[in-house]
Amino acid sequence: MIKIQAESNVPTEYGTFRMIALSENENDWMPHMAIIAEKTDFSKPVNVRFHSECITGEVFHSKKCECGQQLDAAMKYIHENGGVIIYLRQEGRNIGIINKLKAYSLQEKGFDTVEANLKLGLPADDRNFGVAIEILNLLDIKDINLLTNNPEKVKYVEESNIHLSSRIPLQIPANEISRAYLQTKKDYFGHLLDDNDK
Repeated sequence: MIKIQAESNVPTEYGTFRMIALSENENDWMPHMAIIAEKTDFSKPVNVRFHSECITGEVFHSKKCECGQQLDAAMKYIHENGGVIIYLRQEGRNIGIINKLKAYSLQEKGFDTVEANLKLGLPADDRNFGVAIEILNLLDIKDINLLTNNPEKVKYVEESNIHLSSRIPLQIPANEISRAYLQTKKDYFGHLLDDNDK
């Protein structure tokens, strides 16, 4: 059973957030996180982002994906409008950083992100957003506006006890390197993306 292990207010360049570490074990060095904006109104539908860890995009500013930019945009949005980011330790669509770099190496040979994972004998996407639902229940959040382009995240909410009031798009314009990656998201996973040719 996942539970709150620690929490504190953390000032960031986007504002101060209540950061909560959640795991089954207090000695877990990689807990999931709930990042809560100061002016969140829990009496109304709460703006929520399910965000999976991406060390290459968030820490090292990789141009191969838009994950770091999405996290930045989500922090800015919830600071301004209230809300919660559920930060999930599911690196590389939950294949881990070592396999992710192996997949990157295959992408250099012409495979797309899905083909590279499958060639390694891994799922195209092994993430589980059930833990995000569990965290929302732990925080007693029952009604949300979901910041996502991913229909799988929408499905998880719709099939849970959480009420989905609306979906808020969180689209980052493509760069010359990420365009093919975003096209694969759209074509294979059905992500709700506008054309990125602009």
